[in-house]
Amino acid sequence: MSTPIDPTATAAWSELEAHRESFSPDLRAWFAADPDRVERMSLPLADLHVDLSKNLVTDEVVASLVRLAEETGVAERYAAMLAGEHINTTEDRAVLHTALRRPKGAEPALVVDGQDVDHDVHEVLDRVAAFADRVRSGDWLGVTGERVTDVVNIGIGGSDLGPVMVSEALKPYADAGIRAHFVSNIDPTDLAQKTADLDPGTTLFIVASKTFTTLETLTNARLARDWLWAGLEASGAIDGDEASRTDAVAHHFVAVSTALDKVAGFGIDTENAFGFWDWVGGRYSVDSAIGLSLAIELGPEAFRDLLAGFHAVDEHVRTTPLERNVPVLMGLLNVWYSNLLGSQSHAVLPYAQQLHRFPAYLQQLTMESNGKSVRWDGSPVTTTTGEVFWGEPGTNGQHAFYQLIHQGTRLIPADFIAFVNPAYPLTDDGRDVHGLFLANFLAQTKALAFGKTAEEVEAGGTTGPLVAARTFDGNRPTTSIFAPSLTPSVLGQLIALYEHITFTQGVIWGINSFDQWGVELGKQLALQIAPAIEGDEAALAAQDASTRALLGYYRTHRSG
Repeated sequence: MSTPIDPTATAAWSELEAHRESFSPDLRAWFAADPDRVERMSLPLADLHVDLSKNLVTDEVVASLVRLAEETGVAERYAAMLAGEHINTTEDRAVLHTALRRPKGAEPALVVDGQDVDHDVHEVLDRVAAFADRVRSGDWLGVTGERVTDVVNIGIGGSDLGPVMVSEALKPYADAGIRAHFVSNIDPTDLAQKTADLDPGTTLFIVASKTFTTLETLTNARLARDWLWAGLEASGAIDGDEASRTDAVAHHFVAVSTALDKVAGFGIDTENAFGFWDWVGGRYSVDSAIGLSLAIELGPEAFRDLLAGFHAVDEHVRTTPLERNVPVLMGLLNVWYSNLLGSQSHAVLPYAQQLHRFPAYLQQLTMESNGKSVRWDGSPVTTTTGEVFWGEPGTNGQHAFYQLIHQGTRLIPADFIAFVNPAYPLTDDGRDVHGLFLANFLAQTKALAFGKTAEEVEAGGTTGPLVAARTFDGNRPTTSIFAPSLTPSVLGQLIALYEHITFTQGVIWGINSFDQWGVELGKQLALQIAPAIEGDEAALAAQDASTRALLGYYRTHRSG
């Protein structure tokens, strides 16, 4: 286990502290004095155009940030990850989500711990594509002899957030007449509502759980199996004996799991189980077999395009110098804001309704990865780590929380994402609605950067106390990310961009971004509390006073 480099002990950190002490950001003045700022700070990333010019940095600050990446070994750590070194130290695992999107025949071949990773990955991806084609073509039939019209993915965390986000983002590419649905919450409302208008005879369930032991997923899977049996029996499609029930499960359930014994025990044919590996973290798994629902809904070709977009960004990070490396620079900017300028949250604001689940996806990616207080060698961190990621699509957010970003007392860096060409080009009274939408995207970043002075407010006729209320300080940092349109490849590029932003920050802070022990304690305690809910007095007595009181309230008010 290598010892992480303490960022606060580097020369670059001392430079950054010195910059902070004399820092007086003035985007208006910087833009006026530097006509090349926008060109210099606008960078290509595959199909993405990334404008960093409205961030609160000078060339000197950027240079010091790049030196920080050099002195903390960001490039070396990335190379170690790509090579399959066990950089997930607490679980002694390689971290190889980037291998999921390596093209066939990539050189040199990737062999890790004696396994031909390229062969293993493409064997599974080929099986995923072949199965998706069977479902889409109507070759795969349910127990009633009907083709599949609806696919329900049952998973949670990375087995849900990624697929549902991509499904929503790429709906225009769903071309086979198959609807995708996603069940994750153990609240029975989730499954009940998602299956309310489905036909058991034409529904295919995908149970996504690597170990096939995830409490929420397996509970929902059993509920879905009961729903299937009840519906098929009510229609007379099966008679309810064990053999017919087993046959129904084999026709209507598949699994994304490597626990073949448990898959078989559930009743799923292991020929229809698609595996992935312990070097794929859940929040990095959408481009693995976890994307089976997407390959069915969108088609294998669209899924391959998604993977190609991921890979394009992986290659950019691998081959581009740090000073022009977009994900590295954006990660460094986040370090500047959170560690040196005191920001605590980061807004992601897609001007695309299709990306309405993207901020939620990033919450898991960033906050589960970098919400750590110890470094990868077990020592305490030397800086604050992580940010609260949040956001909503524009223009909805403008009418909700933008007030805080514009005129509040907190520094909230924001990423704005937009696309030149809409999925649904519509006009209103002869006007291009998408053009009006993008005018808001451009206006918000302009307003945040440059604000409105008291003199400008007064020049508009406002006087007295209202002047202060209508003054905007500006100097609110934003990054603008533009692309021609939201294609599968572009979406893959966006996801990979934030994966590598997260990676960069984790390396600088010296933390392991690939474990998530913080989620385990609550799971363990839930298993201890469940018997108390079910009436076990000894389990009730073992709880703390507050938990006992809450359980008492539950028992008193639970009906039925």
